[in-house]
Amino acid sequence: MSVAAFFDVDGTLYRDSLMVEHFKKLIKYEVLDASIWHGSAKEKFENWKKRHGDYEEYLLEIAEIYVNSMKGLDYNYINFITDQVIKLKGERVYRYTRDRIKWHQKENHLVIFISGSPSFLVKKMAEVYGVKYFKATEYLIDENNCFTGKLKPMWESENKIIAINEFVRDLDIDLNTSYAYGDTNGDLDMLKMAGHAILINPIKKLVENIQADPVLRKKSKIIVERKDVIYNIPIDVEVL
Repeated sequence: MSVAAFFDVDGTLYRDSLMVEHFKKLIKYEVLDASIWHGSAKEKFENWKKRHGDYEEYLLEIAEIYVNSMKGLDYNYINFITDQVIKLKGERVYRYTRDRIKWHQKENHLVIFISGSPSFLVKKMAEVYGVKYFKATEYLIDENNCFTGKLKPMWESENKIIAINEFVRDLDIDLNTSYAYGDTNGDLDMLKMAGHAILINPIKKLVENIQADPVLRKKSKIIVERKDVIYNIPIDVEVL
């Protein structure tokens, strides 16, 4: 059986959100009206930067605005902007996570991206890091190749479970010897499924849930990367 390494992307590999970066680029290149950003989207973004509010709630609110804004846009028309996001921001990643991807590849483990960001962004990110397998949020298009405003989300924990089980079945993966990397509560079940759970700059809710689970806390560790220092923090760390 194969050993796999499941990586969340936003906040775990990439330092922010690919979706938010794409959203801002669509406005910069005047594909979307700037008033969309300068209204509630920017307010929510600024509130998060000031550490007001919940990170997961912030992303879900931004995602709703983003999805509604994308409706009717031609997929091919925005492909250039998609390329620009990856070209300009694709290397803005955590060093620890980037090095772990390389280590898993060297060990001939299956590296798999599981992400709530749009699949057309995650696909290109996977190509940058030589990752063959991924599952991300699908933005549905119509017969005219335009976004419908409908999607198959991958940010909810239950959807990640389904995706992982499909990979396990199709690629003959041994979860007990496999690894999972995540940063938010949406990654909790993914972390539970793997034999090795690594929290990368995790949010408070995720740490508290890991600490409350006796089985999960035994197989988990916390990695925090700040400036040029990487900290391996005990799982029983006091959360303030």
